[in-house]
Amino acid sequence: MADAIAEGLRQETFAVDIAYDGAAALERLAVFDYDVVVLDRDLPGVHGDDVCRELNASGQLVRILMLTASGRLHDRISGLNLGADDYLAKPFAFEELVARVRALARRSSRPLPPVLASRGITLDSAHRRADRDGRPLRLSLKEFAVLEVLLRAQGAVVSTEELLERAWDEHTDPFTTAVKVTMSKLRTKLGDPPVIVTVPGCGYRI
Repeated sequence: MADAIAEGLRQETFAVDIAYDGAAALERLAVFDYDVVVLDRDLPGVHGDDVCRELNASGQLVRILMLTASGRLHDRISGLNLGADDYLAKPFAFEELVARVRALARRSSRPLPPVLASRGITLDSAHRRADRDGRPLRLSLKEFAVLEVLLRAQGAVVSTEELLERAWDEHTDPFTTAVKVTMSKLRTKLGDPPVIVTVPGCGYRI
């Protein structure tokens, strides 16, 4: 299930890492900053409830969507009282999972409108649509994800490292040219006049 959820979320332009047990989840959470954790309550090793407790005790801003086999009222209340931000019972519709993850991701940072806009570019992440000056943009998943990160920065510089973290995943080679290649293709598709600025030694911004 973890693999299927991860692949589905990647198709929705999320950068996703997987942990198959509670101990591995806590190890990753101690190293990486995540916006949302999709947490199975019945994890092997360290139970999902204990992962949730430790996350809340750590003071991290990550939002928690708890998955469980039980949808009974008592269990939902119990999960929320542990510190989960949302609760979804199995079986669930994948479209609902995506919608809930997007909603939690918006709450993990300062509120931004669902449709991002700047310099004639508009991006609707929920419907995976983007255009410039009314012209639809045919973007790959990575190009869309990079554009979304840049627009969410609202003019601030985004480093290559942050782009790798937010648009790729933990297994990406930090010395890869993936960001440079994706940025080149994105600039071509956005057309003239150029809107993505390279800040030498720092990163990129719109």
